[in-house]
Amino acid sequence: MGKRGQALARERREKRLQEIAELRNIPYSDIDKWWSAETVAVVTGSNRGIGYEIARQLSMHGLTVVVTSRSVDGGREAVRALREEGLVVGYHQLDVMNPESVKAFTEWVVQNYGGLDILVNNAGANYNVGSNNSVEFAEKVIETNYFGTKRMIEAMIPLMKPSLAGARIVNASSRLGRLNGRRNRLGDSKLREQLERDDHLSEELIDSTVEEFIKQVKDGNWTSNGWPQVFSDYSVSKLAVNAYTRLMAKRLSDRPEGRKIAINCYCPGWVKTAMTGWAGNISTEEGADTGVWLALFPDQAVATGKFFAERREISF
Repeated sequence: MGKRGQALARERREKRLQEIAELRNIPYSDIDKWWSAETVAVVTGSNRGIGYEIARQLSMHGLTVVVTSRSVDGGREAVRALREEGLVVGYHQLDVMNPESVKAFTEWVVQNYGGLDILVNNAGANYNVGSNNSVEFAEKVIETNYFGTKRMIEAMIPLMKPSLAGARIVNASSRLGRLNGRRNRLGDSKLREQLERDDHLSEELIDSTVEEFIKQVKDGNWTSNGWPQVFSDYSVSKLAVNAYTRLMAKRLSDRPEGRKIAINCYCPGWVKTAMTGWAGNISTEEGADTGVWLALFPDQAVATGKFFAERREISF
């Protein structure tokens, strides 16, 4: 893309962000507002950055929000700041990479809230900034971003409260994980076709894809096998999250009325947070917006199994 193309793209993005900022200031109508103070939203990795802002915005809309973090000190500091704003939030330590931590958290949610209505899988890891593309921490990135997300979904689905509006799962993802992205396309056409086809998609296929990537990283031959070339480990992890979102939407589609669960993923954009080395081009408020919008989507029009950015559906 040339300089003129970049300038036009930037202009379009800024215009869209302005439109969204205006929409964010319009209060939800009584018809669209399906939630109450009894509605419980769990946001993973919400002691800072986008997760903190999602927790903050959901709480400002009147929900009861559970903040989680690996670091107890960081989590308690986040809760203190939110409560100073007059917001209703709870807290529990949670490491999505640790099955025992997820089990303890699950039991605590049942004991304290009886279940939940919304799960926002925001906890994530990325060790590359700028033009770096190290895979030194690939295993940790995929364990956090994909297996951690999957672990939380499996643990929380049985706890999701029945309601006419349906429960919601929102997975933080990235355009870098798109199968046919312009810059980061999966080079293995056979694998790409398998992952694209809903009738071929399976948990085994997704798991084996990330496991093969990790194996090739350890063997030192991953660069010549068609894997994404920008933030490779992060991109593969988000490709897996996107595929798993589609798979779970299909699995959950036959639940009866009153027990429906909508599951979607979204790209927050390049946000000014610690994960991007503060080099992003949008604020955490802007980055959190689509995640909050999906969590609160009016029940009569809720989508499932889709990918969104800037409040619009995009392709996987």
